[in-house]
Amino acid sequence: MKTVLVTGCAGFIGWKVSEKLLEQNFNVVGIDNLNDYYDPRLKKWRLNQIEVKSRKSGVKNGAVFVFHQYELGDFNQIKSVFSKHKIDAVINLAARAGVRASVENPWVYLDTNVKGTLNLLECCKEFGVNKFILASTSSLYGLNDMPFKEKDRTDFPLAPYSATKKGAEVLCYSYHYLNGIDITVPRYFTVYGPGGRPDMSIFIFIKNIDNGIPITVFGDGKQQRDFSYIDDIADGTLKCLQPVGYEILNFGSDKPVELMYVIGLIEDALGKKAVIEFLPRHPADVFATWAYIEKSKERLNWSPKITIEEGIKKTIKWYMENREFINSLKSS
Repeated sequence: MKTVLVTGCAGFIGWKVSEKLLEQNFNVVGIDNLNDYYDPRLKKWRLNQIEVKSRKSGVKNGAVFVFHQYELGDFNQIKSVFSKHKIDAVINLAARAGVRASVENPWVYLDTNVKGTLNLLECCKEFGVNKFILASTSSLYGLNDMPFKEKDRTDFPLAPYSATKKGAEVLCYSYHYLNGIDITVPRYFTVYGPGGRPDMSIFIFIKNIDNGIPITVFGDGKQQRDFSYIDDIADGTLKCLQPVGYEILNFGSDKPVELMYVIGLIEDALGKKAVIEFLPRHPADVFATWAYIEKSKERLNWSPKITIEEGIKKTIKWYMENREFINSLKSS
């Protein structure tokens, strides 16, 4: 039975990836620092979900989950994990996320996104781990023409967040070139769904519209996003475990939609109207994102299955089932 190290396992994508790995008969070693970028109680809720899945998987196929609350930027802590466990592959989902927040405090992004990736790559080299997956971001494409393609230039990031993710990508290529590590770099496009990050637009919109709280829209609301449902993203991430050499791959819906359309879907599902406050567009925000995913289809046989309409319904269903808990979470 193979063991996969998942960093950021209490994060949104890390949680779902960990659950799916357990379902597919992998042992999972999870690392997360449980920081307070948003309410840690949501991260602990996700950890509990993984533990429940682990108990079920343990009975069914023997797969187990082990958790370490460590800092990715602390090399000695990370090295100790590789010393304690026989790791077969690493999925690096730990990152400081948030474009606007990175403008305010760029230092923490450097520590986690760049130094943390470097620490993992060094351990892979030292302990002979030959498969590495780095979660990256559509934010790298900046002001490129759409749809965004993997071959587009990405050396003009608009914020420290995307700059540090670019730094992590090029470090990965160096370790692939020098040490032969097989590396896949999925670039995710605006991931949403049940258990999502409370600082993301869809989560905020659902919670505020339900409670009659005004929502903020930066710009005129006509900006478009390639929203990607969490289960599609997690399924694609697991497909990245197959050998590729070194590849960068887009994971998105290939169907961008306007923000106001998404707000309308939420209004219809909740049966409530949004109170909208419009503010100027933030300079670090791009007007639109659109993933060209033909390469992912060809190389990984992956394509998204959940439409934005279905995904919003599933997300609101989760919200209603956990409404009291979600409304008790502290704002970022």
